[in-house]
Amino acid sequence: MDSRQRFEQEVGSAVDAALEKIGSPGLRYAKEVSDMADLAVPCFSFSKELRSDPKTIAERLAALIVPSGAISSVKAVNGYLNFMMDEALLIKETLERILAEGSAYGSMPRKGVTVNVEHTSTNPTGPIHVGRARNPIIGDTLARSLKRCGYDVRTEYYVNDVGKQVVILTWGVNNIPKGSVEEEERDKTDHKLVAYYREANKRMEEDDGVKEQIADMLRKFEDGDNGVISRVRETAEAMLGGLKETLAGINVELDKYTWESDFIADGSAKDVVERLKGSKYSGQTDDGAWYVDLKDFGIQGKNTKFIFTRSDGTTLYTTRDLAYHLDKFKRADRAIDVLGEDQKLGSKQLCSALEIMGSEKIPEAMFYSFVSLPEGKMSTRKGVVVYLDDLIDEAVARAMSEIRSRRDDLSEEEMLSIARKIGIGAVRYNIVRVHPEKQLVFKWDEALNFDGNSGPYIQYVHARACSMMKKAGEYGHCTEPAMFADEYEKVLIKALSKLGGVIREAGEEKRVHMLPAYGHEVAAAFNQFYAMVPVLASDENRDARLTLVECTRTVLRNVLDCLGIDCPEEM
Repeated sequence: MDSRQRFEQEVGSAVDAALEKIGSPGLRYAKEVSDMADLAVPCFSFSKELRSDPKTIAERLAALIVPSGAISSVKAVNGYLNFMMDEALLIKETLERILAEGSAYGSMPRKGVTVNVEHTSTNPTGPIHVGRARNPIIGDTLARSLKRCGYDVRTEYYVNDVGKQVVILTWGVNNIPKGSVEEEERDKTDHKLVAYYREANKRMEEDDGVKEQIADMLRKFEDGDNGVISRVRETAEAMLGGLKETLAGINVELDKYTWESDFIADGSAKDVVERLKGSKYSGQTDDGAWYVDLKDFGIQGKNTKFIFTRSDGTTLYTTRDLAYHLDKFKRADRAIDVLGEDQKLGSKQLCSALEIMGSEKIPEAMFYSFVSLPEGKMSTRKGVVVYLDDLIDEAVARAMSEIRSRRDDLSEEEMLSIARKIGIGAVRYNIVRVHPEKQLVFKWDEALNFDGNSGPYIQYVHARACSMMKKAGEYGHCTEPAMFADEYEKVLIKALSKLGGVIREAGEEKRVHMLPAYGHEVAAAFNQFYAMVPVLASDENRDARLTLVECTRTVLRNVLDCLGIDCPEEM
């Protein structure tokens, strides 16, 4: 437990004890950071129970609290209890922990709990577009945060190789002659194949014969026709190879790829069907399809009937998704699904069906809003799309242009290496900095902003700290509180002390957007310190200030690692 955690616990204990003294134990309250306090407790929620105004309540409680331990003072201000932390304790413990723990600073001990994080899982019918780019970036950042929270994390991609879209793509690849469609110039499998997907869609809409051929392939697939299954799997694997390449380009690697068709092959989808048929909630539609009625589970209207077989008895995606989650629960203590906002109803239906089946575990959903262009939504089928690969290329090109104008001392290879780190950092940061459930309209100028609240800004501050350390040469660590008397030093150290709490919030509460905000706070505090306090030219404070530079570099590196952003040592 770090000093800030201990401080927060001591504040809670002090407020609980004061409430007990006035005869009102157990009242709930919030703790928040403010400009006037290291931690503040608003007393407005106490008014009804205590029949008094917040200002009077705060003054009454403050009089009962004697500062001790990590608490240096407590004051009642306009209905708030404002607590300040022992400054000397904060300085010494924070710097000593950063120096001792290094890359592990901000992380928690191992919990012995396994968490499965499923993310991305886009249909293998075309390249990943910007509209879906939030999923892998949010999912990967969440997984990184959870690992630092002490969980054993496994990331997973659920490959939909059974649905109609993949069958359409396979038909296109097998039936449309090469050269008869205009393939994209990019020499990458997913970009080449998407042209056949679009053409097959077009032909299916215009030609009933093609439509019937595709329908026949789909029937044969679900009946277990090995030839069709093999062709579809081969096409999906080729497309998936391109998707993996894109993900690697934004520093995303998944531990496991699970194929939807496996749950048909191993019979587990049929097991789900039998278990649901045997429940008291099951029934059949007039045409013979099976469903479970979910009105007792809070689902209303036309969505109460959760269909799990077609009229001919074949399984649906929903059925196989249930089998997939039961499989995940055999391998993990917790399962988190990173899903688009259009999956909210489906997720609720899935959880209700699992409950009907007697599952002791239910998946946790983390939803995100899709990214859109100023012109509107994107569609792979219609070809109205900005691909993630194109975004990465543009980001790297702009970064390269910036580096060329500033660093003519570097080789082309060195410049490109730095440009890739900066460009990808800009993309990842811009996408994760907005609350996942808030709409994000993608704009090039915002995504590739290299100043202010951006990934490249934090990378630049990290590189500046690295440069200072190189110039400094040898020095001795100093963590004595008396050596950090300047206000800019104190503000920076307070910011550094918050990392553990921010990581806990990002992982435990799935608030990954807090990481970019925190990184910017640390970077801005360091720049103010750098501008106002002499470091390399300092005499008696040189060791202390270089210690602070080293600690800042460590914290920024840990934040960037959590965000999946590389840490160049020069820019």
